[in-house]
Amino acid sequence: MKPEGKIEPEIIIKKVKSHGHAHHGGAWKIAYADFVTAMMAFFMLLWILGATNEQQRKGIADYFSPTMIQMQATGGSNGLFGGRSVETPDGAMERPETKGQRPVMSGGSGGTKQAGGADGNGKDSKAKDNARFEKIARNLQARLEADPTLKGLQGQVKFVRTRDGLRIDLVERADFSMFALGTSAPTTAAGALVQTVAHAIEGTPNNLAVRGHTDALGFKGPGGPSNWSLSTTRADATRRLLMGAGIPSSRFRRIEGVADTDPFVKADPADPRNRRISITLLYEDPA
Repeated sequence: MKPEGKIEPEIIIKKVKSHGHAHHGGAWKIAYADFVTAMMAFFMLLWILGATNEQQRKGIADYFSPTMIQMQATGGSNGLFGGRSVETPDGAMERPETKGQRPVMSGGSGGTKQAGGADGNGKDSKAKDNARFEKIARNLQARLEADPTLKGLQGQVKFVRTRDGLRIDLVERADFSMFALGTSAPTTAAGALVQTVAHAIEGTPNNLAVRGHTDALGFKGPGGPSNWSLSTTRADATRRLLMGAGIPSSRFRRIEGVADTDPFVKADPADPRNRRISITLLYEDPA
């Protein structure tokens, strides 16, 4: 029994909920999702590398490349578009073009002027040519891809940007010759290849220069033909093929042969890849 008049104290129980982990519910999920996405992309890359050949991988690389024409500032012909698909060609050296302004005398008033003229028309003309060259390269590659008889020669057609313009190199190999041995008589495959190039460039206003190259294998006898005459006659034979495919004679500015002085494979002057024809689309504004 409770004593009369005594009041027992009231007991209050307070329950406190812990919120220490309230903000940790979703962060790990985001990190895990990023990890899974990265792994999926990695395994897709491995699958693509294993399921494609070299030519297909080159096409994929060209698709994601910011430009499909390699910039080179050489006036000669050593080098190709990517050399070996996407690798630098043997012995090629890249050198940046001179940019900016140069001083020009103008009747004693001094000052500077852009290389293409005071109003910059030369720069605009070159930009138009560069855009046109990109389109020509894509067009020619598409034509070669679509032609079953020339599809295997895609690797022999190279694009090189020079100070003169866009150079298209048609390179020989051990099992593909542009001309009969020691002559300027074009083969059937060479005729079809040059005709395809002509169709790709026939709608452009740019003038052309054609250059012939040989390997270092010489002729017997000092008084007979030489690589100099052979490279020149092969360049002229290419000009005739281009004209036969619809290119007017008025577009040609230079037809020249350089023999074996500018080899593509410098380590082996006798390599068949040193035999090639270079067709250069010249800038409209020489400056």
